Amino acid sequence: MKKYVLVGAGSRALYMFAKPLAADWKDTVSFAGVYDTNPKRARFLSEECGGIPVYDDFQGMLASVQPDVVIVASADYTHHTYIVEALNAGCDVISEKPMTIDEEKCWEILKAEQESGKKVTVTFNLRFAPYFARVKELLMAGTIGEVFHIDLEWFLDRRHGADYFRRWHAELGNSGGLLVHKSTHHFDIVNWWMNSCPEEVHAFGARRVYGDDRQEHGGRCLTCHRQDDCEFYLDIEKDEFMNQYYRQAEGEDGYIRDRCLFDSRIDIYDTMSVQVRYQNQAMLTYSLVAYSPYEGWRAAINGSKGRIEVSNIYANADMKQGEANRIYIYHADGRQELVEVDVSASGHGGGDAKLRRALFAQDGVPDPLGQQADSRIGAQSMLIGVLANRSIAEGGVQKLPDLSAAAIRAAGPYGAEQGERELRLKRERSSEDNQSPRLGSGRLSEGERG
Repeated sequence: MKKYVLVGAGSRALYMFAKPLAADWKDTVSFAGVYDTNPKRARFLSEECGGIPVYDDFQGMLASVQPDVVIVASADYTHHTYIVEALNAGCDVISEKPMTIDEEKCWEILKAEQESGKKVTVTFNLRFAPYFARVKELLMAGTIGEVFHIDLEWFLDRRHGADYFRRWHAELGNSGGLLVHKSTHHFDIVNWWMNSCPEEVHAFGARRVYGDDRQEHGGRCLTCHRQDDCEFYLDIEKDEFMNQYYRQAEGEDGYIRDRCLFDSRIDIYDTMSVQVRYQNQAMLTYSLVAYSPYEGWRAAINGSKGRIEVSNIYANADMKQGEANRIYIYHADGRQELVEVDVSASGHGGGDAKLRRALFAQDGVPDPLGQQADSRIGAQSMLIGVLANRSIAEGGVQKLPDLSAAAIRAAGPYGAEQGERELRLKRERSSEDNQSPRLGSGRLSEGERG
């Protein structure tokens, strides 16, 4: 029986990994420990999972447990540290998306994986969601021929979308922004549907709703004097999970879960548009907004023999719906087809449970659709977001690096030059934010905002 340990004790760590490991998979795997930089939060998770051992030091947990696999579900900017240390300790790694948040950290992971001989798996649960998987089956069957172009529009509502701007995600240095933290899901699905590798990226981005509006606000919702007139007010003490895992744990590390959405620290974008060209010359047109009146996504897939249209409007981030989702197929000869897919299961339409089986089943799971994602797949989707951020900041088209084994052995393209670029961009972003705090690239004047 393999031994697993978990890094991170937030909501994703608890519901995606800890509870299922302690209950559904207890006869198959050994859930042997949990570590979080906030010890109180780790203790709360342990209590909900039957008293899993809590460790106050990651290296100490590795030495004591000697796990076969480390699950990394901590804050994005810490992923590379735990992944590399786990690989060097002889462990395989399961990483929540995104694998990491920038090129340099990505390269560290890829090199450590290659040199250690161990394996990194990235958990892209949307690949396992029935709706997305059915589209993949249709594309593999040649239903619309060769894919030439995908148009994907994603919209987060004013509850889910706003929440990223309250948390640690609101700073590029922590999450890479929504183009890395959130869009890595979406870019991965397109990469998977395209069956090709992304090659070039161009993007625009701005802050139009959230971020510093130069008005007086409180530092957090709980103590803000504008609770009665703010549409985004969140009472953290009324939510059982947030009150326990965050409000009651604030004294351990000072992390505030209900920070103001209009805080000056916010430097990520809420309005984004990205174009990607692939090695097979196919193209992606993508957009993401974080303040829509409702939540969901729409996609159109255009091929040599027809077109597929899909969409999903849902009431919560779980994507659970009571009725079937529809896939509309338009053939080049004028014929039309309708395919219905059951998405009534919880956990991203049942995708989370299917992903866990692929991760933890000891007898192995067939993978005819190529749903399981390795480090190179994780790097590709993450790097689209990273290069989109760079395109927003610098302008122009950005090219993805060579991720081949030979390139990794040669130490990769990122060194002192990359560090100098990041320092320069940080200074430029700081200067632009002082002039136009709600526009992401500083390229548009207030009068051009419309």
